[in-house]
Amino acid sequence: MEILENLDALLKTFWFVAIPTSLIFIIQTIMTFVGVDSTDGIEADFDGDLSDVDAPFQLFSLRNLINFLLGFSWTGISFYTTISNKPALIILSLVIGILFVYLFFVIIRQVQKLAEDNSFKIANTLDKTAEVYLTIPENKKGKGKIMISVNGAFHELEAMTENDKIQSGSVVKIVKIENNNLLIVEKI
Repeated sequence: MEILENLDALLKTFWFVAIPTSLIFIIQTIMTFVGVDSTDGIEADFDGDLSDVDAPFQLFSLRNLINFLLGFSWTGISFYTTISNKPALIILSLVIGILFVYLFFVIIRQVQKLAEDNSFKIANTLDKTAEVYLTIPENKKGKGKIMISVNGAFHELEAMTENDKIQSGSVVKIVKIENNNLLIVEKI
């Protein structure tokens, strides 16, 4: 650490923040890729109820603190010789640190979009329109089939009607679901 002893106080501060922060970041990254990282930070020491907030991650977490300190310290080190005005350098470092946290937020939001559940659920067909594929007999006397698009995928499902017979090619609306697998439809 003799190298750091001869530096200006501000530059020395940037280095003392950058070194441990970078080590923690490297450890976090390795743990994430290995699968050891199961949470997004540490428990908060305050009683704020953030359960109603619809955010993909907690703003005050160890990971976000590390991201901020990484941006802050390495910006200060990188621009120390270029920017001679110390308050401007500190302000720039703060802005870049905040941008690092924001960038992490954007990346996490994009990754969470990949985790959407697009599996087929018959409940998602209620009140949707479909096309009759096989004629549906009148008054629940038999089953026909409909073709319906749910979440961008077409499904062929059994259907009945409580009214008149519905011919193939007709457009129908799903009004009820019986026994979790049979759709009750009516002609539009």
